[in-house]
Amino acid sequence: MEKVQGLIAAAFTPFHEDGSINYSLIPALVDKLVEDGLRGIFVCGSNGEGPNMTTTERMEVAAAFTKAANKRLLIFVHVGHSSIAEARQLAAHAQQIGADAISAVAAFYFKPTSVQNLADSMAQIAAAAPELPFYYYHIPHLTGVGMDMIQFLEIAGPAIPNLAGIKYTATTLQEYQACLQYQGGKYDILYGLDEMLLPAMAVGAKGAIGSTYTFAAPLYLQTMEAFRKGDMERARALHAYMVEVIRILVKYPPIPGQKAIMQMLGWDLGPCRLPLTTFPEAAYLKFRDELAALSFFDKAPARNVVHT
Repeated sequence: MEKVQGLIAAAFTPFHEDGSINYSLIPALVDKLVEDGLRGIFVCGSNGEGPNMTTTERMEVAAAFTKAANKRLLIFVHVGHSSIAEARQLAAHAQQIGADAISAVAAFYFKPTSVQNLADSMAQIAAAAPELPFYYYHIPHLTGVGMDMIQFLEIAGPAIPNLAGIKYTATTLQEYQACLQYQGGKYDILYGLDEMLLPAMAVGAKGAIGSTYTFAAPLYLQTMEAFRKGDMERARALHAYMVEVIRILVKYPPIPGQKAIMQMLGWDLGPCRLPLTTFPEAAYLKFRDELAALSFFDKAPARNVVHT
């Protein structure tokens, strides 16, 4: 299996003001991500509010992104669900529409009770799309499932023929490195915390999936290029800048905050769905002023301004 190198954007799902999905905006958003130099798109994950959508909506959104990408970008479809039956349906659909990979979080209501139980659950989901690479989505701060990922690879590897790797969204870089090196680097372990991209690269990361890549991919790609060239001073400076941006972002609810940034850049992706809430005007203006103080809008200028 060819490992992913570069950045995959965890894309937002556009909504109309009434909460319905704004499918018409997806092609322009995909074009933006192509122009920004992304390697792929992660659809219906945390950023895309997948858990806030119905199974039918998730299928329709996945199909819209896949059609718009037209093989210009890899399409990773998140199929995780508290119901394994629903997850299997989403996985089978992703294979049917021509997506490039699937990924699933652990069930987050009735949680897996052991690594074996987790691997058994993921095997059921992956088996519904046997032709697609499957990535377990490790994000313990959201799912509450924080099991040993080396043990997971040991158990899941033989049980899941299409196991490609892990979307590793956690701060435990020592375990991340161990996963990268497991069985001579057999698996594709994609890093998932944007503010730790440079440290992850230092221990071997070549590919990453993240939310802020949707609006700041060129800045991260400059960091990656400086690292590859051995210009560590520049890589650290570029990375430190995005850390400062994220330090501002995390003072606000992260998904509504990032949708607000997209709006500031000319991309009105609509509101979030409850229990997520859209920024009130005062918070929006304060947030914008804080980003402007870092010259963020000079470094990530608006392009392809689109209105709903």
